[in-house]
Amino acid sequence: MAKGDLAMPDDASAELDRLYNPPHKFTVAKCLDFIDPHGRRFIALSPFATIASVGPTGSLDVSPRGGGPGFVHVAEDGRSMIMPDRPGNNRLDTLRNIADGTGEVGFMFMIPGVDDIYRVNGRASLLVDDELANDFVDFGKVPKTLLKIEVREAYLHCPKALMRADLWGEKYRIDRASLPSLSEMVSDQIGLPRPTTTHEEQVEGLRQSL
Repeated sequence: MAKGDLAMPDDASAELDRLYNPPHKFTVAKCLDFIDPHGRRFIALSPFATIASVGPTGSLDVSPRGGGPGFVHVAEDGRSMIMPDRPGNNRLDTLRNIADGTGEVGFMFMIPGVDDIYRVNGRASLLVDDELANDFVDFGKVPKTLLKIEVREAYLHCPKALMRADLWGEKYRIDRASLPSLSEMVSDQIGLPRPTTTHEEQVEGLRQSL
């Protein structure tokens, strides 16, 4: 803790109530226990989401997920949704957390050009269902597993964070060449010789494995 920092007291929650104004009544009321038509439309337009999961020891993981808009399917009653798992680095952090932990997950869905975020919290389980998996073919591939999420909370999130970041704008956009390639950075981190392929060649290789 840096000099001058003050630790929160034991009754930290009460101290937070003193420091911050209470949430607006609409902020509380907008949290639903199902995905309504607006949420369904938002998810149908979203090509990107993050998923947070909890492991058996309380360890946390947040992973990105992407696909064609609507790659996550919402049940007719809005009480559940299904997300396909796509090829990645095979660490399977999310899947192992769900298989071995509580199954509790949290999603943030985003749409390029839109500062609003749609959030869904609930409990996930793993499905291996070849027939159902055929409904989720993308990039010419059938997913090996599916996640079924029983919805507990669903709500639209304030856009201020994305507005501050100007995430879809040009204010903070940089040339990719400002950073080494992913392979170069990882090679440096684990002490391996840098790759001989260019960043463009590495990106094309990744595209071929989507």
